[in-house]
Amino acid sequence: MNQKTKRIRVASLFSGCGGGDLGLSGGFRFLGKLYPKLGFEIVWANEINEFAAETYRKNIGGHIVVGDIREIKSKDIPSHDLLVGGFPCQSFSMVGERRGFNDPRGKLYLEMLRVLKDKKPAAFIGENVKGLVSIHQGEAIKKITGDFEKAGYKVIYRVLNASLYGVPQKRERVFIIGIRNDKKAAFQFPEVLGGLVPLGAVLEDHKSVGDKYYFSNRALQGLKKANKAFNKGRAQPLNAPCNTISTHLAKVSLNGTDPVLLVKKDCYRRLTPREAARVQSFPENFEFVGTDGKKYIQIGNAIPPVLMWHVARAVKSQIFDGRPILKTEAERDNVSDKIEKYLLGERGVFIPSQA
Repeated sequence: MNQKTKRIRVASLFSGCGGGDLGLSGGFRFLGKLYPKLGFEIVWANEINEFAAETYRKNIGGHIVVGDIREIKSKDIPSHDLLVGGFPCQSFSMVGERRGFNDPRGKLYLEMLRVLKDKKPAAFIGENVKGLVSIHQGEAIKKITGDFEKAGYKVIYRVLNASLYGVPQKRERVFIIGIRNDKKAAFQFPEVLGGLVPLGAVLEDHKSVGDKYYFSNRALQGLKKANKAFNKGRAQPLNAPCNTISTHLAKVSLNGTDPVLLVKKDCYRRLTPREAARVQSFPENFEFVGTDGKKYIQIGNAIPPVLMWHVARAVKSQIFDGRPILKTEAERDNVSDKIEKYLLGERGVFIPSQA
């Protein structure tokens, strides 16, 4: 079968509600733009939270298995070409206590490592918070990438800002790409896009938003009385991407670090679940299961689908289709004329002025 038409089988760990897997799959619209299917087929997924898995089933597919990955044997995971996993990030978060490997959640990347060793897919994509790069003076990222390299993979990582890829949110996450050593492929992260999507593009008319999303007068008075040195109110400008949203949106405080909206003088509200989903670049037809609180948790934990789509497209093109962006001069010359031919007028119609 032609490599370019072959479906690429994917196993997904720590899948959540499916934001990352939606991005991998493609075939969705966001703000009127179509993100086409990429040729990935997700054959197996795993999530420990039942309510997130229920949302996944509703929108992505019934192949998700609910359970603790530590209790799932590698032999029970189907063979696959690509392994993806946004392994839990609370241990490395800038917001949390940043306990790193001292927290059991900080060691869950070892489960991804175990599956890589046992199943040996051609490549993998890992995702985590920006803090992973700096915690323990950079030793955490060295340890993790070093372990992946020992498992037989060439590893490259970079912190990506979602707002530079068409997402209305300044969300920074580290992506780790691994390519099995026997594959003759290189990888370059996708170029950033021009222009930013402002928060205002994804908000409801304030008048249509229910009272339960507005802060009380008591909360406002608390904001006014707070010590200005500790006041962290995050009223968002509408002409720029939103600050990073988290799972705390259901309990967001005017003195917290999560983004809120200033409706008018002395009147604030939180994002609705649907607005939060748009900030994360979920399409309108993606339905979240559960209470508002559970929806906020799912949305805040998700990988933005549009950001993942751009990363996945680069992985598909460069690693699986054999079209690396980084090529030698000889390879480039094999498919195009040298610049000198254009300068001398032997090719094309443009001859630069000699004046």
